[in-house]
Amino acid sequence: MMRAVRFHAYGGIDVLRVEEVPRPVPGPAQVLVEVRAAGIQPGEAHIRSGALHDRWPADFPSGQGSDLAGVVVEVGSSARGFRVGDAVLGFTHRRASHAQFVVVDDVNVVALPDGLPWEVAGALYVAGTTAYATVFAVDPGPGDTVVVSGAAGGVGSLAVQLARRRGAAVIGLASEPNHAWLREHGVLPVAYGDGVAERVRQAAGGGIDAFVDTIGNGYVRLAVELGVRPERINTIRDWQAATEIGARTYGEGAAASAVVLGELARLAARGEMEVPIARTYPLARVQDAFRELEEGHTHGKIVLLP
Repeated sequence: MMRAVRFHAYGGIDVLRVEEVPRPVPGPAQVLVEVRAAGIQPGEAHIRSGALHDRWPADFPSGQGSDLAGVVVEVGSSARGFRVGDAVLGFTHRRASHAQFVVVDDVNVVALPDGLPWEVAGALYVAGTTAYATVFAVDPGPGDTVVVSGAAGGVGSLAVQLARRRGAAVIGLASEPNHAWLREHGVLPVAYGDGVAERVRQAAGGGIDAFVDTIGNGYVRLAVELGVRPERINTIRDWQAATEIGARTYGEGAAASAVVLGELARLAARGEMEVPIARTYPLARVQDAFRELEEGHTHGKIVLLP
């Protein structure tokens, strides 16, 4: 047996439980990982509440979690590239990583680079691949000015760094307490709220070439107001507005591969990309972890340590 997060009906944070469930057994092309760290995501809160039922319905009882990092403790008969005792990071699409053990397809894990902390590795998949996809979608380069909403959040904090690596000037929309971190990473911070369009124009000193929206709440419309062409606007939240104007909606699924994850992990291990960790929680405090997440304004990732 093992401990794992479960919920048996849609609802608020109070429906989350840590329960004793059977320890899974890997199939032929799978590995069993003892989880050392697993990030949590806003999307998981929306799935749990039922807000995304039409798009991603839950089967009850439902587990949670995509991100993971840990140690291989069992290897399937035809799994390749891994042995018992290997430190790995990876992902599962089975909503199962918020647990002590998780079964993972062998193609969805990569070796943990030397020096990469567990909490960083376990927080990297969803935020990292989403950030990678959003930046790819708007294709920034030298001479471009890119605006990123939610620039200090889990996805935004990585997107601003990836856009800077491609040579673009980056304006990050964030609350005042996060402005110093953005400046340290070569990003020009701008406060969100009333008057944001004019503040962005003043900060840019010229035109805006691309816009990455990680928040929703009208930022696609703001990008249009700022004169950004629809094909260089990408949102991971406001799908309706994107459909109406022809903007892009690249997210995790567009970069969901171990190849991308491995590239991001190596950047983080070499200190070429910072993955901010806001806080860690033991599995037993999963409700507290999501309570902090859902309050908003978190700088970086919140991670469970099973």
